[in-house]
Amino acid sequence: MSLYQPEPVEISTRMRPGEWTEASLEELVNTYRTRIVEMGASMSDVVTDIQRNDDGSVRVAVSWDKPANAGDEDTVTGGQTV
Repeated sequence: MSLYQPEPVEISTRMRPGEWTEASLEELVNTYRTRIVEMGASMSDVVTDIQRNDDGSVRVAVSWDKPANAGDEDTVTGGQTV
């Protein structure tokens, strides 16, 4: 039995107008990316989606797009062993 779960992992948030600046948005995205990498993702598996809305709000989603399982618990993405 494999503990590997191929479903994507996502960290996301929505911020209303006035709750963010370009600098704070960049800092938040970098923090989310770091957290995903700490979970075992390689930077090439990290996907960032920033949606800016007409009302000045923003939606940020940083995901780990996990590849399909190689069928071996010893080959978990990110070099982790189980």
